[in-house]
Amino acid sequence: MTYHGVPTKRSRFKFVGDILAELKKVTWLTRREAAYLTFLVLVVAIVVGIILGSADLGFYNIVQNFFLGQ
Repeated sequence: MTYHGVPTKRSRFKFVGDILAELKKVTWLTRREAAYLTFLVLVVAIVVGIILGSADLGFYNIVQNFFLGQ
């Protein structure tokens, strides 16, 4: 048996209040933790970029030397 009730109309102000209440429950990072994690993400992105760039350059040279004969 399915219930097809009339949807209740909630106030937009109640919705915003619920959002603010949930945001107060969040455990926020400290400034130091945020800075460390940002630095870590940048380092990992740079290292992965260097690895992928090197692999791309290597495959480019393989294609140029063996398949195109230049």
